[in-house]
Amino acid sequence: MTTNVMTEKENEKCKLKDQVAIITGSGRGIGRSIAEALLRAGAKVVISDINEETCNKTAQELKEHGGETLGLVCDVTKSASVEALVEQVVKEWGRIDILVNNAGITRDNLMMRMSEDEWQAVIDTNLTSAFKVSKPILKVMSKQRSGRIINIASTTGVHGNFGQVNYAAAKAGLIGFTKTIAIEYASRNITCNAIAPGFIDTDMTRKLSEEIIKGILDKVPLKRMGTPDDIANAVLFFAGPAAYVTGQVLEVNGGLYT
Repeated sequence: MTTNVMTEKENEKCKLKDQVAIITGSGRGIGRSIAEALLRAGAKVVISDINEETCNKTAQELKEHGGETLGLVCDVTKSASVEALVEQVVKEWGRIDILVNNAGITRDNLMMRMSEDEWQAVIDTNLTSAFKVSKPILKVMSKQRSGRIINIASTTGVHGNFGQVNYAAAKAGLIGFTKTIAIEYASRNITCNAIAPGFIDTDMTRKLSEEIIKGILDKVPLKRMGTPDDIANAVLFFAGPAAYVTGQVLEVNGGLYT
């Protein structure tokens, strides 16, 4: 029995052996869980976050647990910062195989009360950043003639949500972005898919009142919040050898909206 368990662990470690992955917004939360999952699968992982302390701390902690990591601070809304990130990764590891566009923020408000700043901040961070990060990395992947891009969208981008017109628009745009990249880069053996998380247990959702949380869970058939690991497992599927799956949106939502 022990031999079989060890074999399974070894097999998991070989899935993405020597592949290089960049996860934006991976200092904590869902991004960190994705990084941990990719490390367990054998990838070399770039922890990228706008917060320098969080970025470096997470990279160091994962490295201490045996992962090959690189912590690089990056503001995904700034092209110069993104280009410096990509240049450093290629210099360090020579290639980029997996990109997870995970960085995101919320600035919730009703449409009639939403300021232009609240609108633009979410569009810049949640949508335009995917363009700025993907463009230079697609050049690297195109030369390799291989790559996996996974965009973290949201069920809000598929179905809409009260008080989140900016977030919904950004995530819906990210889904359209995903489908177009899938078409344009298929000939280069690059796949592009999106994951649309539902109600996930993160710092963001923990700020909600018990009443709001209960109201949402009443609509979820599985009757629980999702975990960051649930999203990480979906990323592993798209990051792996699923070469005939591209341009798809996978909702990880416990049955919400069924």
